[in-house]
Amino acid sequence: MNTSTLTSGGAAASANTSRAARTRLIAAAAVGNALEFYDFTVYAFFALVIGKLFFPVNDAVGQLLLAVASFGVGFFTRPIGGLLIGMYADRAGRKKAMLLTLGLMALGTAMIAVAPTYAQAGIAAPVILVVARLIQGFSAGGEVGASTTLLLEQAPANRRGFYASWQFASQGLSALAGALTGVALTALLTSAQLESWGWRVPFVIGTAIVPVGWWLRRTMEEAPRESVDAAPHALKAPKIRLFTVLREHLRSVLTGLGLTIGGTSAHFIIVFYLSIYGVKTLGLPNWTAMLSGCVSGAILFFVAPIGGYLSDRFGRNRLAQGTRIVLMLAIYPAFVLLNKSPTTGTLLGVVTALSIVHAINVGPVGAMLGELFPRSVRATGAAIVYSLGVAIFGGFAQFFVTSLDRPHEERDGARVVCDRLRRLERDRRRVHARAFGRHARLTLTMTSSGA
Repeated sequence: MNTSTLTSGGAAASANTSRAARTRLIAAAAVGNALEFYDFTVYAFFALVIGKLFFPVNDAVGQLLLAVASFGVGFFTRPIGGLLIGMYADRAGRKKAMLLTLGLMALGTAMIAVAPTYAQAGIAAPVILVVARLIQGFSAGGEVGASTTLLLEQAPANRRGFYASWQFASQGLSALAGALTGVALTALLTSAQLESWGWRVPFVIGTAIVPVGWWLRRTMEEAPRESVDAAPHALKAPKIRLFTVLREHLRSVLTGLGLTIGGTSAHFIIVFYLSIYGVKTLGLPNWTAMLSGCVSGAILFFVAPIGGYLSDRFGRNRLAQGTRIVLMLAIYPAFVLLNKSPTTGTLLGVVTALSIVHAINVGPVGAMLGELFPRSVRATGAAIVYSLGVAIFGGFAQFFVTSLDRPHEERDGARVVCDRLRRLERDRRRVHARAFGRHARLTLTMTSSGA
């Protein structure tokens, strides 16, 4: 890892000690990721309505599947966006890349907000919806790499974990906001109003947030690149190629994939599968699933920054490994407890406990991903591993649930979940032990030297 560039970034950040400036920097970096997860939540909430309005299928199940499929296509463009926008961020700067991703995300959200239904435009309606999701997926793929590396490079040396953790905290806040928006609209509007115009309101709100995010990003300061500081003739950064990144930083890529897939799998199980398990398998009320999602989102928002802070104090690797082990050991007993006491209180208690551990676990991840790569390819590397990891697990999430949702083996689903998590963790630790240990030592040396 190139420690000198992180040192210069930390020095620049230390010079600006204004609390308001630090808050604006975090808000500017996190707003894009927050908008992505807000859209994710409201789209999922109104999937039934969207399926009915955009897909001319007679049965409701078919409409829902097509709506979910149209949402899932965005996962295919994530890695492409991660690669192209990541390279752009490394060459042109984080700020320019972040403005680009926010603009593309706004375009996709606005397209959904004003898209005509199938009754109004025929086959053009689902095509517009799919194109909007492809644009959103492309922008989301490059968003995390550019914004997380900017937070990492602008933060003081002893607070990088805390700064980067706000990327994940923003996911919790936006998921909570999206869920509450859906609940409020459902409570205030009739079914006819929801199908007529109500489902568009959350996407209009998302689009309206963009000008604020654009202003925050447009006016923020970016630490100068080392190549620019070094010599005037170095203003043009060298071209970055995918095969070069994979050849020179393969271990870092594999380690980053392990971190991303492991965290995504735990997030999916705690936030989504547990609530589905409670409703479909244990027979709990449907509102329990929404309440469970709100609880996990709120905990992620409040606790992830604590995880980032603790990683600055006690080390990222130690905290990430320890909390991951706790999750592995706790997930199966949690299902056993739910089966023995299938109540709403038990489900919320389990979700609360696991969400706290999970939030502490993901707190250091943003900084860890950035610290795996040198400055010259940091945004590219972080974007590739995050977008590819989320695409692999997120894109097949519905199939994962379907494979567990069989009437004759409902109670065995928990065991399958745990087995798959253990395999992911075992493979991740093998690569992690070889690759990240070296970077952790470099980071420790850099921090102790006052970087």
